[in-house]
Amino acid sequence: MYVHPAFRTDTADALAMLGARGFGLLVIADAEGLPQAVHIPFLAAPWDGDGLRIELHVARSNPIHALIADAARPALLAVQGPDAYLSPDWYGVPNQVPTWTYTAVHLSGQARTFPAEALTGHLERLSEAFEGRLAPKAPWRMEKVEPQRLTAMMRAIVGIELLVPAAGIAAQRKLIQHKGTTEHEGAIAGLAARPDPGAQAVAALMAGTLAAKRAA
Repeated sequence: MYVHPAFRTDTADALAMLGARGFGLLVIADAEGLPQAVHIPFLAAPWDGDGLRIELHVARSNPIHALIADAARPALLAVQGPDAYLSPDWYGVPNQVPTWTYTAVHLSGQARTFPAEALTGHLERLSEAFEGRLAPKAPWRMEKVEPQRLTAMMRAIVGIELLVPAAGIAAQRKLIQHKGTTEHEGAIAGLAARPDPGAQAVAALMAGTLAAKRAA
């Protein structure tokens, strides 16, 4: 992913973006070089200094895991956060053009399957992370599933980890950081007036970057 210098963000911020989203597109090339992809929830954690470790699982019936059954394979995880169209009329200054704002992280690394005995811990961490978003609801626990049923369901999935070195992390927040205060204020107001959640989420992010810019 091309990252404009004005929009580049660091590994810590990328990790925060990954944690907030938790869902992305895993892409692995097959033997013919054709990309195979799966939309998947995941967990991200620091690994090997400035790198990241991604853990996820796919259905055993999904052939993508067979691509890495014998050895680690290069893979890409693409994760997109809020996005929204910006009208140049909102900027309040002349000679502007339309653009699209977004946040995104691309992770390039080596994907490999992990042992079946590690699945329980993986599933516990995954469900805990996403159930935590539903508070004050009491979190769902794996103990609620009968052991025989749980064993059968775990046999139907394959765990995958993606090990991403620091050089494989490309993250950016394209939020018109290169523009002035007038443009920011107009764009925030225009987005905040839109009914769709994506526009409002981007407006909130822009308000944060504007506040940081003012405080600097």
